Amino acid sequence: MPPPKDTEYNRTAQDIINQLSIILRTAKIHDPNNIAVTTAITKFLMLIKSEIESDIVATLDLTGDIFNFNGERLRYSIENIFNYNSLLREFKKREIGRVIFKNVIGVTDIQLFIKAIIDSEFSDMPYEKMTDVMAESYGIEVAKVKKLQKTEEVDTRKAIKRTYFSAVSYTKGVMGKIRAGEKVNIKKAKRIMETMVDHLLEEEQLLLSMTAIKNYDDYTYHHSVNVSILSIALGQRLGLRKKLLTELGLVALFHDIGKIEIPYEILNKPSAFTDDEWRIVQKHPVWGLRAILKLREIDNTTMRSSIVAFEHHMNYDFSGYPKVKKYAELDLYSRIVSIADQYDAMTSSRVYSRIAIAPDKALSIMMEGAGKQLDPQLFNIFINMVGVFPIGTLVMLDTKELGLIYESEVVFADRPRVLIIVDSTGKRVQGPVVDLTEKDKTGKYYRSVVKTLDPNKYKINLAEYLL
Repeated sequence: MPPPKDTEYNRTAQDIINQLSIILRTAKIHDPNNIAVTTAITKFLMLIKSEIESDIVATLDLTGDIFNFNGERLRYSIENIFNYNSLLREFKKREIGRVIFKNVIGVTDIQLFIKAIIDSEFSDMPYEKMTDVMAESYGIEVAKVKKLQKTEEVDTRKAIKRTYFSAVSYTKGVMGKIRAGEKVNIKKAKRIMETMVDHLLEEEQLLLSMTAIKNYDDYTYHHSVNVSILSIALGQRLGLRKKLLTELGLVALFHDIGKIEIPYEILNKPSAFTDDEWRIVQKHPVWGLRAILKLREIDNTTMRSSIVAFEHHMNYDFSGYPKVKKYAELDLYSRIVSIADQYDAMTSSRVYSRIAIAPDKALSIMMEGAGKQLDPQLFNIFINMVGVFPIGTLVMLDTKELGLIYESEVVFADRPRVLIIVDSTGKRVQGPVVDLTEKDKTGKYYRSVVKTLDPNKYKINLAEYLL
């Protein structure tokens, strides 16, 4: 049976991305006329021309951190991530939002594109430098990445905030209905997740910023939604198509549903569990599986949800719980949700852990468990996704200002956008948002991170600023 057309198409698009990335990396090492470079160019031309045959042009667009080829979002596998991220960095450094390959494309056009990339490497105005070189090309055209206007960003943030709190409210209602033995409307959850996925595909960073909001009183509900968002974002990095991202979001939302069976006095105990209490807590994956199977008719989403509810604490090496005698391997969704679950739990304050762990510290602790508790490949992608300084991290800048990481930067991982909350005089302020990649006329950065800080010591409520 031949593979589906969209699978073949996506494979070709992946090959085009890979080959373009290989050309650029090889050309930085060897002379443009080297056999390795010319061979890579020949292969790329064969690939791109096969896609131009049916149309006059082929387009490669970059939206956020996502490549789209001829209007279709590009899915990519783990083995292709290095090439994907390499090309992503090259585009972002030069603010390239679109590359148009025309039917007259030839070797000279690719050589000019290589030259434009290399010549603009250290330019103060990389996009302008690129377009100057590319002006001589007839077969390739580049366009600048489109940035949200201030009013658009405010409107988008409001829409994302509405979706986030709708999900929290829905989760709270679902758990209440299940406790009461009432019927649950799963269709509403699916609609919320579809909207969530749309937001993430358009503005990943804005949606991820919502996960930095932690609510001590409603921890369980916020945690479920945060795990859902982080899981969708990680799934998107793996190239899962939209339908599967929606399913992953739903599965993640119900991963902890078994906790409704844990007695309130145990779940909200302010001190450490006794051995007997811990044995009760460890039963929630089995209870979760049972609760999900009672929710609705058995279909693929129900099965994946029940599997994830059962597996999300088993650990990558099966050292967790529930204990099983024989088990082939954990479901992909379970491995994704386990990472999101652990990260959000560690960075949240709860009844028995009032002090949340700083995001960067949480990642360091999780790294020690990679290969044991967590899937090491997926965790590496997760780190790349949340950044060196995850959103919500409190930092001190060399200007003596304090700020919250507002948006991560894929290309310059240590230079995110920061919301200033304490100015250089020690006064509390609400902004501005500054970009740590900005330099003065001498090429020196205006601001740099000196160190990360514990927001609890400064009595800073992240929600107050991030909302």
